[in-house]
Amino acid sequence: MTSFFVVPSSYVYLRRGDSVMLQLRQNTGYMDGCWAAGAAGHVELGETAVDAAIREVREELGLSLAPTALTPVAVMQRTDGTDDPIEQRVDWFFVCDEWVGEPRILEPRKCAELAWFDLDSLPERMPAYEREALTALRAGASATLLRHGFPAR
Repeated sequence: MTSFFVVPSSYVYLRRGDSVMLQLRQNTGYMDGCWAAGAAGHVELGETAVDAAIREVREELGLSLAPTALTPVAVMQRTDGTDDPIEQRVDWFFVCDEWVGEPRILEPRKCAELAWFDLDSLPERMPAYEREALTALRAGASATLLRHGFPAR
């Protein structure tokens, strides 16, 4: 019997009007040369998806934000079609309209550039699943997030 694992990740798109901030990935070995969420990363043991999103925004962009500043856009279960455990994923996509600080690159080895893109003019080179999430955002999608078994905040 094959063990089943799920790799959880949180993605945050800072939004200004009809534009979102994306980062140009480099030196990661995954989707390098593609534009992707301004901040994203794996949910760590004991974290909620919201906690991970806030941590990633702080670590990657140097911003502070309240949990209430995150609006869930979509939750996506995805795979590459193989039975490779690392390719069984659940992604939480958030949009954020309010933050404290100015976005800046704090991981220059992984991020070559930050730029704002209109939701109607996204860059050609970006992960297909992120394009799908941004299409849902443009269409006005929103999701309800529930948490169970975590300490109260």
